[in-house]
Amino acid sequence: MATLIIVLLILGAYLLGSIPTAVWIGKAFYNIDVREFGSGNAGATNTFRVLGKKAGFPVLIIDILKGSLAVALAFLSSIPFERPDFVDLQLGLGVAVLLGHIFPVFAGFRGGKGVATILGVVLCILPLTCCVALLVFFTVLLATRYVSLSSMMAGIAFPFILHFIMHNEDVVLTIFSITVAILLVLTHRKNISRLFKNQESKINLFQIQNKS
Repeated sequence: MATLIIVLLILGAYLLGSIPTAVWIGKAFYNIDVREFGSGNAGATNTFRVLGKKAGFPVLIIDILKGSLAVALAFLSSIPFERPDFVDLQLGLGVAVLLGHIFPVFAGFRGGKGVATILGVVLCILPLTCCVALLVFFTVLLATRYVSLSSMMAGIAFPFILHFIMHNEDVVLTIFSITVAILLVLTHRKNISRLFKNQESKINLFQIQNKS
């Protein structure tokens, strides 16, 4: 029974991640599939770029909440939250919701890069580590104005922050942090190519276009 519950929770986390926020909001309110414009990504950054802040902020917030809510599903299990097994379940749910966001069953398996969803996951499990990674993100963003580069640098820094700054020695958490870093790089492959070609779009930090 316990195994069945865990399987159902992981499936639930995947389905939660599969909610294609950017796609549904774009189609419902603007009659636009954001995947057909801009970077072709179904995430918050491309939503800001294509539809403006009125659509971008809700997508960003909901995608973060997807990650946090998926992790919170662990409380529906019978595992005491003091045990390491509880954190392991949270990590499993985090991976499931991330895979759902990247490969959403409700949107033809064409999703986003998972940055906001990862933020929601890590914020709940490792809040202090998350704050330091966010500092890396905003530092790179202020210096370069590339959201993609900032996301990758924060992701790559994540396992180093966890190990060298937070002095984490948990093998499972270390594997999770490295997995997050690898996934962020893999989902940004096209961005990396555009960065090398100097074709990547920069964000205006002081003015986000507002489309009605």
